[in-house]
Amino acid sequence: MLLKEKTLNSITVTEICQMAQVNRGTFYAHYGQIENLFEEYFKEIMKDLIISYQEPYKHVRILITSELNPATIRIFHHIEKYKKFYRIVFSKNAPISYYYLLFDQIDELLKKDLEHNGEKEIEIAILSAYQANAILGMVIEWYKQDFQQSSDYLNQQLVLILNVK
Repeated sequence: MLLKEKTLNSITVTEICQMAQVNRGTFYAHYGQIENLFEEYFKEIMKDLIISYQEPYKHVRILITSELNPATIRIFHHIEKYKKFYRIVFSKNAPISYYYLLFDQIDELLKKDLEHNGEKEIEIAILSAYQANAILGMVIEWYKQDFQQSSDYLNQQLVLILNVK
């Protein structure tokens, strides 16, 4: 994958076409520009992230962290499934905008949940930003450890963190 070696801005259409073994006309007919290809790839991964994030909520009406079953958490399984992509996003060579695209997606998911929660004292935008960065912090640490632990282990760690008193 070219994004491992180069930033999105330095990749050329020619390189993509050679790697994909398609001609430039085919590329331009489908994408128009490189950013559109990345956006499509990103959106596909984010669809899976949304499904993974929502998994624990399918099993309960109200999510109570003290009763949360680590096996229902799927977000780390999603990260594991797309770890090639996340290695690029969290690489020190990647533009910070990759992080913010991911942050914005997680932040939106959290805001939707928090609006239904009814917390009155804490501003939802601040709480969701805090929680999004906490989740991403766990993922970054996992990335820094080269994804050595299993996603199940991260699920258990998250449940323990959520229940610290």
